[in-house]
Amino acid sequence: MKPRKHSIGVLVFDGMKMLDLSGPAEVFSEANRFGADYRLTIVSVGGIAVTSSIGVQVPVDSDVDDAPSIDTLLVVGGDKLPQGTIDPDLSAAARYLASKAGRVASICTGAFILGAAGLLDGKRATTHWQHTALLAQTCPTARVEPDAIFVRDGTTFTSAGVTAGIDLALALVEEEHGADLTRSVARSLVVYMQRSGGQSQFSASLQGRAPRTPVLRLVQDAVQEDPTADHSLEALAARVRVSPRHLTRMFRAELDITPMKYVELIRFDMAKALLDSGHNATEAAMLSGFSSYESLRRAFARHLGVSPTTYQRRFTTTGAEVLASASGA
Repeated sequence: MKPRKHSIGVLVFDGMKMLDLSGPAEVFSEANRFGADYRLTIVSVGGIAVTSSIGVQVPVDSDVDDAPSIDTLLVVGGDKLPQGTIDPDLSAAARYLASKAGRVASICTGAFILGAAGLLDGKRATTHWQHTALLAQTCPTARVEPDAIFVRDGTTFTSAGVTAGIDLALALVEEEHGADLTRSVARSLVVYMQRSGGQSQFSASLQGRAPRTPVLRLVQDAVQEDPTADHSLEALAARVRVSPRHLTRMFRAELDITPMKYVELIRFDMAKALLDSGHNATEAAMLSGFSSYESLRRAFARHLGVSPTTYQRRFTTTGAEVLASASGA
């Protein structure tokens, strides 16, 4: 069965964040590879090319007045938007395009354009955590949620800072094509369907912290090859033929972490990967080297603030359905 064409109009302007456009655009493009049919039209006031935040010129398909019929309006953000009055032509453009669209969405500080256009009045919304207080001040009837990655209120979507546009785009895809196709898109782009936690979260993974010292790499390899083995400080030190005290000094000097904490984080990342691939929490604990489900649960609470089962449940969906029910849509 041929998928239904879905037209997305993206409103851009000088100083727009490049990732606010390219991130969601890649999600929609990837979705097309798995059977969707998204068509993007880039629109600006006057129909002229704009210059992005990184100095790259972005060509435009249409003037606002000549824009084709769209199903979804996507408004990108920019660093200057929270700093002053929104250009009336820009807010008018958003208001006009929104009147033609079934859904309206903003990325990051694009919420300020929606606010200036009156499109957030009486609605739940979010933006980058640095600017949520200002958004609440400038849109006094909106209910701003400062820790949300994205918020849906009826047919209006707003998202947090820059990369949250990818989370939002995945939610839009899931609303149309379901969790299975969206999960394929997320895995292909190597992103999560829904991030655990809110904007205040931090990553506990070891990405970017691979040790350079040969002795420490031996420790890493040993844990990854058999996470269920004895990886106590004494056992690791004996394996690489140094004293426990010297091994601890090496870890602190290079990675600013203890050997035992490093072992836990390797096991923690393994457990996340096992949960992502469909293993239940008890299996993930056993296969990644945790002594019990309870020890895995404590690790998840420390690093992500959620339980393993909650983490796994969030991975299987963007959460759009939950947000929709919460907003009464």
